[in-house]
Amino acid sequence: MAQVELLQTLAELPSARVSDLAERLHLANSTVSGLISQMMGGDLVTRETDPSDRRAAVVALTATGRAQLADWERAHEQHIRAAFGQLNSGDRQAINRALPALSRLTEQLGNPGGN
Repeated sequence: MAQVELLQTLAELPSARVSDLAERLHLANSTVSGLISQMMGGDLVTRETDPSDRRAAVVALTATGRAQLADWERAHEQHIRAAFGQLNSGDRQAINRALPALSRLTEQLGNPGGN
């Protein structure tokens, strides 16, 4: 799951430093570096020297990484859609009514301390 979260984060950013990714994902730098090394082996990401600071590295998605993320998102959506369809009408209505509040909650979780 951490690899998917890393791919999702990189999809939002053109490129990012390992330390920035670690902060956003709430993981240790060494954990993110290990994930990146594994993902480089699958041609999902690239890691290159940051042109503005040669001591740092930046990571970016490859075309293969974008395709892998799109495949995962499609499969995840299908799984949720199938499970949602198996709920009774009352449960589906309750979830639909709760979606705006859940969306606001998600925004707050992504923006701690912000309004």
